[in-house]
Amino acid sequence: MPDAVAETRAAQTPRHPLDPLTPDEIRRAATLVRAAHDLGAGMMFETISLSEPDKSTVHDLRGGADFPRQAFVCAFDRTNGRVFEARVDLVADRIVDWRHVPGVRPRILVDDILLVGEVARADPRFRAALARRGITDIDNVQVDPWSAGYYGLPDEEGRRLSHTFCWYRSEKNDNGYAHPIEGLCAVIDLDRAEVLRVDDYGAAEVPMASRNYAARYRTIFRDDVKPLEIVQADGPSFTVEGNEVRWQRWRFRVGFTAREGLVLHAVGYEDEGRLRPVLHRAALSEMVVPYGHPGGGHFRKNAFDVGEYGIGVLANSLKLGCDCLGTIRYFDAWLADSKGQPYCIESAVCLHEEDFGILWKHTDLFTGEVDVRRARRLVVSSISTVGNYEYGSFWYLYQDGSIQFEMKATGILNTAGIRAGEAPRFGTIVSPGVYAHYHQHIFNMRLDMAVDGERNRVVEVDTMALPTGPDNPHGNAFTVHETVLASEQAAQRTVDFNAARYWKIESAEGRNRLGQPTAYRLMPTSPVPIFSNPQSSVARRAAFMTRQLWVTAFDRDEMHAAGRYPNQSRGGDGLPAWTRADRPLVDTDLVVWHSFGLHHIPRPEDFPVQPVTTAGFMLQPVGFFSENPALDVPPARSTMSCCAG
Repeated sequence: MPDAVAETRAAQTPRHPLDPLTPDEIRRAATLVRAAHDLGAGMMFETISLSEPDKSTVHDLRGGADFPRQAFVCAFDRTNGRVFEARVDLVADRIVDWRHVPGVRPRILVDDILLVGEVARADPRFRAALARRGITDIDNVQVDPWSAGYYGLPDEEGRRLSHTFCWYRSEKNDNGYAHPIEGLCAVIDLDRAEVLRVDDYGAAEVPMASRNYAARYRTIFRDDVKPLEIVQADGPSFTVEGNEVRWQRWRFRVGFTAREGLVLHAVGYEDEGRLRPVLHRAALSEMVVPYGHPGGGHFRKNAFDVGEYGIGVLANSLKLGCDCLGTIRYFDAWLADSKGQPYCIESAVCLHEEDFGILWKHTDLFTGEVDVRRARRLVVSSISTVGNYEYGSFWYLYQDGSIQFEMKATGILNTAGIRAGEAPRFGTIVSPGVYAHYHQHIFNMRLDMAVDGERNRVVEVDTMALPTGPDNPHGNAFTVHETVLASEQAAQRTVDFNAARYWKIESAEGRNRLGQPTAYRLMPTSPVPIFSNPQSSVARRAAFMTRQLWVTAFDRDEMHAAGRYPNQSRGGDGLPAWTRADRPLVDTDLVVWHSFGLHHIPRPEDFPVQPVTTAGFMLQPVGFFSENPALDVPPARSTMSCCAG
């Protein structure tokens, strides 16, 4: 839908302090900043988003009450690289803070992504390097922009850069990743719109086998796939008012930012007529994709897809209806372009229910009586395309009080060309002359916990086998050992499989009927060891990936695990910087940061398009309830409907 039409449907007045900025608020924030601090013709807006209010504002909100609205604005001058931050009071229409942030680089913008190919293809040095490879039809060369990282190269100092890799398309819809142009990398100065340098590491023959995957290229399809209909004749079990969702006992708010994409706010569970908080805010804080090839320009492949590009900016519109099935409710995302104008990603977030097998069951062996309940879960999802890859962020809420996050990774492998007779040491051959490098996808989730209130603590739980002896004569005994992680330094932890380790977030005040502290546990299901040297550029810049758990005292400005500006950073920002203070963590407002991911040794089966693979974690109630909270889920209406499910 055209943005003008979409804007008429968007809420012009926010209903809640946590609602994303409306189109009018985005426009007003940009106008106010430009009027007070015009940077001239080179002024670009990196970010215009909600500056989230103090928690007290959310907690104290009364129906119909006025509430503050502020925007966070990051703008920069591409003529000199200077970056500025502002906070804008949207109620009083005034700038409340404006400051220069020295020594940082803003995100790579959509404008930059489109610019890179044009600039590279127009450069004589780049054209000459292509000609040496026998390529003269320049328009068929696909140039992918990559964040440049930081490697201390003198000619790159003080510039905002993009590094590139190239592929060839024999036609518009061809899968270019089947035809890598090996060894050719251009380094682009984004602000000057010029090629700084062309790095030529030596050519390999461009493989030209067709590896197209789209339906238009297929003539034979399976003929045994029968229709599978998902029907909710009575409609869904959830209700939506504005950005608030209510489903079963759950209540939460849907948010969205240009950088993080999908955000969940104010997640709570209604228990005996009382809404009990679990999470104040949950969002993908950062991610990094380190590749394992040491040469040929590939050593620079370590993209921070959240902080360097913005996974929200790259979100898909899901309106085609193939990404979600059932009775669906969509949420649009309103973002700001580089000129400060609002634009809409229609249907950026999908909400639906799905069947999830058995919830619980027992057969009484003595009476033959069977009790079974069918499970369903609520799905909140968003999918982003970052170059060759798709990342699907999926939150699942369950009837037993559990919360799950799952990252679904698909798309196309990033490929390289292999020279004749060369044996790949750092990748897998996936097509003749084409190989895909070993790499990882490591994510960090920021979980602003609020288990029965804001005063929480984190407890590490290890299972321990007892030594054989008088207290364990048969050698079968094991128990658990609990350790309170009392400070930020002590709370930098890794998974221990030998101890079946997990972490509990306990309430300082809440107790269940059994006298136990109410808690949720973080169950790591996709921990990834790192193979980057601790002194490598990527490990210094993405220190979050060295631990599966970090815990910090709450600070509203500490939002991103690798810092606010990871683009071309030297490292040390974010979690390692904040935790040096070693703030106390017992019975206080705290934030849990969980790192998890995918260790990807590519397979031929991952090409030409990769089947979905997943990574994530679980948050499960531990003493939050005094018994199974799903006992009140009703039986299926009939045996037929149960079996049909």
